[in-house]
Amino acid sequence: MEHYFTNNDNLKSDFRTIIYKYNDYSLEFTSDLGVFSKDKVDFGSKLLMETFLNSDHTPNTTLLDVGCGYGIIGITLSKIASVQSTLVDVNKRALHLAKMNAKNLGVDATIFESDVYSNVSGKYDVIITNPPIRAGKQKVMQFLLEACDYLEDDGELWIVMRKDQGAKSAIEKMKNIYSVEVREKSKGFFIIVAKKLLTSN
Repeated sequence: MEHYFTNNDNLKSDFRTIIYKYNDYSLEFTSDLGVFSKDKVDFGSKLLMETFLNSDHTPNTTLLDVGCGYGIIGITLSKIASVQSTLVDVNKRALHLAKMNAKNLGVDATIFESDVYSNVSGKYDVIITNPPIRAGKQKVMQFLLEACDYLEDDGELWIVMRKDQGAKSAIEKMKNIYSVEVREKSKGFFIIVAKKLLTSN
C-alpha cells in the first residue's frame, strides 16, 4: 500500500500553500502530493502544537519532531516557542518540503532522513510526533516506545492519537516505561505526554 510513510519516485508534484494561524502569527507552508495532510493543517497536529504552546516550556528546549512531514510541527514550534528543532522523516519529498519551509520562515532547524530513530543520535528535552497510523501498529509503537532511548532523563514525549485508532491500548503499553498523562482531549483526539521512568534508563 502506498501512503505518506513511503517514497514514490513516480509521483508528480502539485504544490499547494497552507496557512497556519496562531495568535498574531500567520505562517505559510508549502505542501505537495505524497505527504500527510497535504491540503490543510490536520486537526490532530493543530491540537498537539497548541497544547504544547499553552504548556510550560522554555526557549532553547531541544525538540525532535519524528515523522515531520512538510515540517508543520517542528518549524511552528521553533518559530513561536523558540525551541531548537530537529526534524526527521523517511519520506524524501516531505524532507525537501520541510527544508524549503524552514528556510522560507527563517527557522534554523536540523532536518534529515531517518526511518523513525534509525539515524538519530543524542538526546532531546522533547520528542513530539503525530505518528503515521497507516504505517501499521508495529511502526507506531516503534515511534512511541523507542523514544525513551532518545529522551533526556527529565524529557517528555508528546503524542497525538485518536481514541478509535488505539490511543488507550498504546497508553497501557507505554506505562511500562513512562509516566503517562492525557493532557488534552478533543473530537476523539488525545494529547498524550509521557515522561520516562528513571528505572528505564
